[in-house]
Amino acid sequence: MSLLSLIAALLLEQLHPLATRKYLFAWMDGYVDFFKYHLNAGEHKHGKIAWIAAMFFPLLLATVIYWLLMSVQPALACLASVIVLYLTMGFRRSSHYFTDIHKALRKHDLSEAQELLSQWCGNSCHELSPEEVARLSIEQALLNSYRNVFGVVTWFVFFMAIGLGPVGAILYRLGLFLNSRWGTLNKEEAGNFGDFARQTCRLMEWLPLRLTAMTFAIVGDFEDTVYCWRTQAQSWPDPEEGILLASGAGALGVRLGMTVVQDSAPVFRPEIGIDEEADVDFMQSTIGLVWRALVFWMIMLLLLTLSNLVG
Repeated sequence: MSLLSLIAALLLEQLHPLATRKYLFAWMDGYVDFFKYHLNAGEHKHGKIAWIAAMFFPLLLATVIYWLLMSVQPALACLASVIVLYLTMGFRRSSHYFTDIHKALRKHDLSEAQELLSQWCGNSCHELSPEEVARLSIEQALLNSYRNVFGVVTWFVFFMAIGLGPVGAILYRLGLFLNSRWGTLNKEEAGNFGDFARQTCRLMEWLPLRLTAMTFAIVGDFEDTVYCWRTQAQSWPDPEEGILLASGAGALGVRLGMTVVQDSAPVFRPEIGIDEEADVDFMQSTIGLVWRALVFWMIMLLLLTLSNLVG
């Protein structure tokens, strides 16, 4: 059922991508703010209680609905899983930025590419060269494909395997959301309230991030991926993100990172990857890498499903 649900959700999003999730995010904002307002006393334990309370109700509801649908008709439970994936996975959620930047660079329209990248990153990128725009776009694409696809798929499949339905997809997506709302709070403003959300998010990221990096090695340049992962990931400001970016750069054979100018100020970043400077052709290669990785996961899931049936 996991494989069928994933394939159906991917096809649905390719055929009819969700135009906006602003209503869903608006509801989630109000939901998590309720717990923050009532439980935030600036201590770690309060953040822990708020996180558990915020997670408990959606996960319990999703589990109960899934079990009820399974008892009535498994096809309905499969449909519910597809809907959850459609709302949480977002394969094309921000890919239009990458596609439009790629087209703009192909047309040598640097100003349009800079404007699109600025909207995507949330920082001014109007002083970047074409190579720097391509480089940052590749980095954004790798991070977004991981968070919107591979991270969700990992926890979806795991919880489906233990009979809890699409709870894993909700857990991962809500965990990221809580971290973005609570884990980034200023210490002076919220004390240690956001620490637990940040710690649990890192815990949830540990397995899918490394599975994604290993997949990049398998479907890309294996030796260069392993080399970049081992020698360069720790130098990135966020070593966990560094694993993904270094492995992606190694798999593609491209250099990422390096100092760029954003918001009229230099942003110092270490160089990761090897071989060639990023350009518009490597942007196309990035799309291929992500799709190969996703197809590889689907094949592995198919083999696991068949082995289960045979067993």
